[in-house]
This record gives sequence, C-alpha cells and structure tokens, in this order.
Amino acid sequence: MSPREELAAQLRAIVPVDDRERDSISATLEVLAGAEELFDESRTTHHLTASAFVVSSRGVILHEHRKLHIWVQPGGHVDEGEVPAEAAVRETLEETGLQGTLALGDRVFHVDVHPGPRGHTHYDLRYIIVSEPVDPTPPPEESQEVYWFDFASAVTRCEPALAPALAKLGDWAKANGVTN
Repeated sequence: MSPREELAAQLRAIVPVDDRERDSISATLEVLAGAEELFDESRTTHHLTASAFVVSSRGVILHEHRKLHIWVQPGGHVDEGEVPAEAAVRETLEETGLQGTLALGDRVFHVDVHPGPRGHTHYDLRYIIVSEPVDPTPPPEESQEVYWFDFASAVTRCEPALAPALAKLGDWAKANGVTN
C-alpha cells in the first residue's frame, strides 16, 4: 500500500466529531487521490500540514500563533520525504521545546482543512503526542506564548473551530489515563 493509500485508509476510519471534520476528511481524501504534489509550497496551492495535540497530566498545550494571533496546537508543513506523523513531532519540538511520544503511532486523530497564507489551502493532519508535564521552552524565534491548559480552559481559549476537536481530545485523554 502506498503512503497516500495508507493515509486515506486512516482518514476513512476516523469518526468525525462534527460536520467540519466530515467535510475536511472528504476534501483531504479527494486531494490525496490526485497526482498533485502536496509538499512543495512553490508548485501547488494545496499542502499537507501536520500538527500535534500535546497532552500530559497538566492538560493540553496551546500556543498563540505568531502571525494569526489565535490559540492553536503546534504544527506546520510536512516536508518532502517526511511522513506527517514525523512532521507533527518535529513541529512540536521546534515550536514548544517539548518532546513526546505519538500516542496512536502514526494514526491521525483529527483532520481540518482551512485557508493558509497566499491563497493556499492547508490539509491539517492532527496527531496526539503524550509529553512529560514540563514547562514548554520555545526558542526565541517562535511564539513565547505557549502554555498548558486544562481541557475546559483550552476549549474556551482556542480558535473556535478547534473546540470540538479539543473536547474529543479531552475525552480521549481521560479514557486513556493521561488526565483525571
């Protein structure tokens, strides 16, 4: 099975949390079925991105996006030759200084399609990373506004479209003994 086929199978297995995620899964499946390059920002307006819901006994990490000034999870573009789950781990370390373990292996937890800069569309594959409950240490070039939030506070603070995914994540974290 090719990496695109494997990713498509994962997406089909997700039970969407809302209509937005259902539509995002459908749109991502459509772009994966095409021959379009999904990693080079200069050759296409459709990009795979990967982000991480970083969880610990302290809750979930959110950071204030440097350019958009909204509270979201760490993430960014998937580099050519990189698998999305690896990109989520790399972006987490780059933006928060936190390391962790992919809770579901390379399995996607949530999907969101949203506008990116310069008329681009981001197909964001979201993973769960379990981290030690230590303070984040973002490097100077990244947003310094990075904090642990309990799930109720995260749902209130986050960019509104993210709230249903964080509620689903809170249920997952509790069911898996990550938080109380």
